[in-house]
Amino acid sequence: MCGIAGWIDFKNNLIEQNEIMSVLSDTLIARGPDAGGKWKCKEAYLVHRRLIVVDPENGGQPMVRERQGKKYVLTYNGELYNTEDIRAKLLAQGCEFEGHSDTEVLLTAYMVWGERFLEELNGIYAFAIWDDYNKTLFMARDRVGVKPFFYHKYDDGIIFGSEIKTLLAHPYVKPEVDKEGVASIVLLGPAKKCGDGIFKGIKELEPGEFARLSSDGFEVKKYWRLKAEPHEQNLEETIDTLKFLVTDAIKRQLVSDVPLCTFLSGGLDSSLISTIAASEMIKKGKILSTYSVDYKDNHKNFVASSFQPDEDAPWIERMSEYIGSSHTNVVLDTPIIFDTLEQAVDARDLPGMGDVDSSLLVFCKWARKDFVVGISGESADELFGGYPWYHNHDILFEKGFPWSKSTSERAMLLKKGAIGDIDPNKFVEKAYSDTVSKTEYLETDSRVDRRMREMFMLNFYWFMQNLLDRKDRMSMASGFEARVPFCDHRIAEYAYNMPWDLKAYKGREKGILRRVAQDFLPRDVVWRKKSPYPKTYNPDYMNVLLVKFEKIINEKECRLFEIFDKGKMFELLSTRGESFKKNWFGQLMSLPQLFAYLIQVNYWLNKYNVILK
Repeated sequence: MCGIAGWIDFKNNLIEQNEIMSVLSDTLIARGPDAGGKWKCKEAYLVHRRLIVVDPENGGQPMVRERQGKKYVLTYNGELYNTEDIRAKLLAQGCEFEGHSDTEVLLTAYMVWGERFLEELNGIYAFAIWDDYNKTLFMARDRVGVKPFFYHKYDDGIIFGSEIKTLLAHPYVKPEVDKEGVASIVLLGPAKKCGDGIFKGIKELEPGEFARLSSDGFEVKKYWRLKAEPHEQNLEETIDTLKFLVTDAIKRQLVSDVPLCTFLSGGLDSSLISTIAASEMIKKGKILSTYSVDYKDNHKNFVASSFQPDEDAPWIERMSEYIGSSHTNVVLDTPIIFDTLEQAVDARDLPGMGDVDSSLLVFCKWARKDFVVGISGESADELFGGYPWYHNHDILFEKGFPWSKSTSERAMLLKKGAIGDIDPNKFVEKAYSDTVSKTEYLETDSRVDRRMREMFMLNFYWFMQNLLDRKDRMSMASGFEARVPFCDHRIAEYAYNMPWDLKAYKGREKGILRRVAQDFLPRDVVWRKKSPYPKTYNPDYMNVLLVKFEKIINEKECRLFEIFDKGKMFELLSTRGESFKKNWFGQLMSLPQLFAYLIQVNYWLNKYNVILK
């Protein structure tokens, strides 16, 4: 994985803009600590930071190739998982290659097939290709949205990069946040609308979008979306197809020229990935290394709930022994996850999920000591109905985001005028309805299947995107590549069209995936109730958050009060958060994470010199 950036300007000569572009490149060093490169002409200046994973010798970037007398330049962040399939097709058409990198395959495919080459790609990617002959820039982002692509369009050109901080490092882009941006931070955060960069003038290519820029104009188009199609397979055929798709995705993502490990929580998704990976490693005479995260004294402080009925630790040990992995358990304590809250904002460029972010950042830094690539189980819950809101019919048909039922409570925290004349409920309702309105149905869909398609869209374009943002930023801030096999677009397409009675096999969350896993895992692991990403249960964590929060709101020039009501902030402190009656963000963010979020908002306002408009 890597970091990319570029500046295209059809009016001004960019040849001498080395200083600005060096600054942009420096913002991406964590994403690409191994090498840096640049390419420039009058109209275009592309930079690249590289984390070497495949073909160290021949995969350098920006990559320049010529075809039929025309020059093309690529800056690319990502990984193709069908590189050899595409290479074979190109070789059959007479193409030649200098190395074995997916970078060269991707660029060659574009030169030969044009924009339709996107249909051939299976992977996670964000890239830009400069056509030096036609003076055009082609940009694209992967179908599921695993890799980021932010941009700022202005009259004479465009500035783009892998992260928001990259754009903010350019003098044309100011750290301004308007009323709608504030509304997003308070009413939707840590989630955000697809395509929204929060800062004024910063946008992001949405999953499955490409863009084209020339002196004649700029256009953004969808090349992939979830489409409703009949599911004509019976149970056994569905099991066989899903088994192939999942195993094929995992095996494809095991390709690496650098050390690779898997994340293991003892849950269904990571156990399935680790088992298949371990089997493939054994074929090569190797032992799989697995990593898990836990918290000091969690076994003493753990309290079972409907969201998390038991601890992960015994299940992790069981699975590591079952697959014969070399296992490392990373145990975090309160000081490190608290002290890393601000670093997590630096990684995301926005306030995020508090310690849910910071713990992952520390975890990835730990794994990076010995490994460059890790494979993780993200997104199976969103695709296969793993969350409680899929299964509780009392809330299933309610309008609104099922993980965020606190709009009124959130709005009450706002300072008067902080979001202008924006109506909080209408703002959130529009974000919800805009997503649902994009849902495709079949005439034969039952009422439940129609609603499940809508829930799929909501989870795919909101909850899942937030978790993928988290995984990308925290891992790449550590110079670590995190792969997510369940984000294979073939799995997403198949899951979207699977009838609910098949998907919820035996009435269980991720039932059909559990049935597939029966062929790989011990039965008790297969049918273990879902457990979310682990959080600390240590009361010391809440105490240290309250101390920090009290210090912030007693500062002479507390920036939180530019957004939040001063009285409400002191009320939160005095009641230890009990005055806020609901979880901030589903099961992942309760009272400790609410305070962590507010601490992150305050840090973000100061660190990024945010100008509220």
